[in-house]
Amino acid sequence: MTLHLFLLIVYSVGVIGLGLWASRFVRGSSEFFVGGRSLGPMLLMSSMLAANIGAASTVGVAGKAYQEGISAWWWVGSAGIGSLLFALTVAPALWRLAKAQQFYTTGDYLEFRYGAAIRTCLSIVICVAALTLLAGQLLAGATILKLIVGIPLWAGALVGAAIMTIYFAAGGLLGSAWVNGLQLFVMLAGFLMALPVALEQAGGLASVTRPPGAPSTFATFFHSSGPGSGWMFLVLTAPSFLISPGLIQKAYSAKSEAALKLGIGLNAVVLMAFAVVPVLFGMAARSAVPGIANPNDVLPTFLMTQLPAWLGALALSAVFSTEVDTCDTILFMLSTAISKDVYKRHINPAASDAQLLRVARISAAAGGAAGVILSLVVGTVLGAVTIFYQVMVVTFFVPIVGGLYVHGMSTRAAAASIVAGLLGLLAAWLVITPAFRWADPVLVGLFAAVGAAASVIVAGRGQLAPQET
Repeated sequence: MTLHLFLLIVYSVGVIGLGLWASRFVRGSSEFFVGGRSLGPMLLMSSMLAANIGAASTVGVAGKAYQEGISAWWWVGSAGIGSLLFALTVAPALWRLAKAQQFYTTGDYLEFRYGAAIRTCLSIVICVAALTLLAGQLLAGATILKLIVGIPLWAGALVGAAIMTIYFAAGGLLGSAWVNGLQLFVMLAGFLMALPVALEQAGGLASVTRPPGAPSTFATFFHSSGPGSGWMFLVLTAPSFLISPGLIQKAYSAKSEAALKLGIGLNAVVLMAFAVVPVLFGMAARSAVPGIANPNDVLPTFLMTQLPAWLGALALSAVFSTEVDTCDTILFMLSTAISKDVYKRHINPAASDAQLLRVARISAAAGGAAGVILSLVVGTVLGAVTIFYQVMVVTFFVPIVGGLYVHGMSTRAAAASIVAGLLGLLAAWLVITPAFRWADPVLVGLFAAVGAAASVIVAGRGQLAPQET
């Protein structure tokens, strides 16, 4: 047994054990869905970081940095910018509503603001889009296991899904918050210890910023080759961190508004600082191991071949931990949407608390299985996560932010924005962006959503004007 495999086994057993231990404190759906609304700033920060630093933020960003250089910072850096805005604006407003109205899910807010139809529609969107995100996370973990053990991708995805499904289904949000604290420690320790050695192995910072054969913009921070590159990530990731259902539901778990702002704010600062770490790994890999064809293989290949065995094993455990801990956030979105927004709302409104908890756990297991199947057809980690963010922004941004801040935001306006946003995104994917390289699909869909909502609001005011006179 190699040291790499041994550490992964120890880590996996540890997180499963911690999740099962935490399940003793889950006595009802409140602990499962919102952690009993008891999370302090440090636990909330670690839970948010665990959700925000995943496959795309490590494996995906390193692969992008391998291709384009330091401008890959903007993927995680933009998440930090969006998280800071979330901490100061949307999160406190929703937390106050959640506390007063006893919201458990984002769907609870949507029904409170717009009615059951909007809740159901967006719950379906959550389930479909989240499966794509889950597949990307599992693909990253499977790539690591493929390189270490030699097992096929489907088997690696199955192992990763089994680990995160067991500990999340047992402990829910409360259990995953404790597990995320352990995962955060493993991740930061592994990366921070490995980075100086990785830079030295690649020939130092000067060699890393100008490897042979790299594009001339490799060391240009504000470079972008168009949508899905460089500073253009700001358009994609920053808005999504204002309205992500998983992050909103984690925000509900804060024990106070002050804890909420501090916890999410610290998460934002750490994200912006951490953003440079996977970028430097990817750039160092370009210098030390040229010729890697698959961007998913860049980070695990570099850690396995260029670092001392013990340090490479620790760093790979850190990468694997990021994939697993982000998966529990995705299962959180899936299980709460299915159990609370679909089952409780439409199938069995009289469901007891115990029934709701059981359905949530079954939904988590089913979501894990579906993620394994979908991971076999997704292309790259970053591509799968990008699809999730694009769909989330164009469908959720206007109903959530507009519902909080726009006077006259009605159910019809929300419905119009969802339909127009999805149609705009689809048009961008198929026609607009291929013809006009700088036409970002998110901006196209978001402009369509905002325009549709504004048209309905203005039309509604016009209809009311004669009555008012």
